Amino acid sequence: MKKTLLPIILVLMLAAFWVSMDFQEIAAGVAVFLFGMLMLEDGFKLFSGGFLEKILARMTGSTLRSISFGVLTTSLMQSSSLVSVITISFLSAGLISLVAGVGIIFGANIGTTTGAWLIAGFGLKVKISAYAMPMLAIAIVLVFQHNKYLRGAGHVLAGLGFLFLGIHFMKEGFDAFKDQFDLTRFALSGVLGLIVYTLVGSAATVVMQSSHATMVLILTALAAGQISYANALALAIGANIGTTITAIIGSLTANYQGKRLALAHLLFNLVTASVALVFINQLRQVVDFISFEVGIASDDYALKLAVFHTIFNVLGVLIMVPLMGQLIGFLTRRIPEPRTDVSQPKYLNEAVDAFPATIELALRKEVLHLQDNAVELIAHGLNIHRHELYASVDIARTVRTSRATFEIDIDARYEARVKTLYSAIVDFTSRVGDKDLPHMELERAYRLRDAATAMVRAVKAIKHMRRNANLFTHKPMGTATDLYNGLRIEIARILVELHKLNQMEEADRDGVWLEEELATIKKNKSATTHMVEAHIRAGDLEIQSATSFLNDSDYAYKAMSDLLKAARAIYAEPESTEEQVERVLQSDDTGPRLGVQPLDEDQTDELEAHPV
Repeated sequence: MKKTLLPIILVLMLAAFWVSMDFQEIAAGVAVFLFGMLMLEDGFKLFSGGFLEKILARMTGSTLRSISFGVLTTSLMQSSSLVSVITISFLSAGLISLVAGVGIIFGANIGTTTGAWLIAGFGLKVKISAYAMPMLAIAIVLVFQHNKYLRGAGHVLAGLGFLFLGIHFMKEGFDAFKDQFDLTRFALSGVLGLIVYTLVGSAATVVMQSSHATMVLILTALAAGQISYANALALAIGANIGTTITAIIGSLTANYQGKRLALAHLLFNLVTASVALVFINQLRQVVDFISFEVGIASDDYALKLAVFHTIFNVLGVLIMVPLMGQLIGFLTRRIPEPRTDVSQPKYLNEAVDAFPATIELALRKEVLHLQDNAVELIAHGLNIHRHELYASVDIARTVRTSRATFEIDIDARYEARVKTLYSAIVDFTSRVGDKDLPHMELERAYRLRDAATAMVRAVKAIKHMRRNANLFTHKPMGTATDLYNGLRIEIARILVELHKLNQMEEADRDGVWLEEELATIKKNKSATTHMVEAHIRAGDLEIQSATSFLNDSDYAYKAMSDLLKAARAIYAEPESTEEQVERVLQSDDTGPRLGVQPLDEDQTDELEAHPV
């Protein structure tokens, strides 16, 4: 369908260009306007640098605040599309609730009416192309700067300049067009006119993916006398319906919460449009009354259309807010939360990788998801139930009494529950690395990737020692059983402490404990070798069993060390360059550091085994 539709559209446009030079100017105006919208959105993405996202997270504590935030941000950015995409991104990452997301969408619909006011009250009465030229000239200087925020400001300024220029071209085109062709001859009245022009407005917005562009077309055509006031009202209603296409497209790569929000957006706009169509005559009377009271001329249909656009969007919010509970209930029933599949990524998708705050939040949650899977596999690999371990008051006794071998295919579970998630995390951080993000944001992303790598190494180490651990702990076999149980107890203790760490509030976590544990593990590893030698000399440990245990103890201590390093990478803040240099100079450990660094041998091996 798409392959045949595009050539048809291009042929029709070329034919129209051939027939009318003025249509060319109108089409060029639409194109320049849409390009300005894209520049504006790209500019705000660069310029925000996480600032917009942080405000969004803090200012959505209630429905009223969420609606107010939607109104404010859409009024400032003049792009309900960008606000809806950001909202879907944050909802998918779990940073805001569905109620807050719906509130922001409600507010964005009110905020988008400010564009109609600007165009009707300013854009059609002033030669705004005179403002566009200096904006574009200054913008091009800023766009080529190295500083990210200057580039963002340049994109925003260029976007505004192109918006003004597009409005100018459309206005000029319609003014000239009316001398050649009178569209009012095709105007429809009555119910048929309402329905047809509502559908036309929806289709135009779907094609252009911008209700602002549709409103500019409507206002300029109305000002030029090419459409009737009644038809313009229906077109504006249709534009509101069509603007939901952006949220719907944005939700395609989002999780179930993003899809719920897109459905809420569609339902809100359909209800608003239906009410406006049913009570169109009453709304026109309200518009006439308000226009008279505020001094708008009776024949200034452009400003009256802006009044109408505002009234029916506010009316939609007033209708839907009391029904918020029922709406949320319907959404959760219509799009239920999918059954949890621990083998698949839960938070990483294209909807969350466009904004700094959602990138780090989603990546952190996915790494914790991987940690949960890895810990479960490590515990089961050592024949221990996690819930028994976490509830135990005597870890050593719990471990010693857990002797029955768990009948699990540890290799298959590793492939499904660990390697799959790790692959998704590496792929996500690779995409993040291609983005122009602040250094600290990239540093955090790479640290979280390193945490995932450490967890993968820990699971692989347990896989290696599982066979002998089962053999020597399934039934009492003297010293060898005691030694292997000692390793299991140490690993179990680390798992319990990490569980406690995850349950703590951020302010209560103590990074010193992690460093002390790492140092303790290094000492215990060294002491283990001497202990095994003493058992051999005493004659209570065979050489073959001792050799197996030494190999397995190496795997066990690597697993414990990697689990702790992963926790350090998850919870510790990235070090500054000065701190890194100082730590390197003070430490006798010359191994690889956490942070932005090349993949080490284990990581390279993992990627070669499972390329992404």
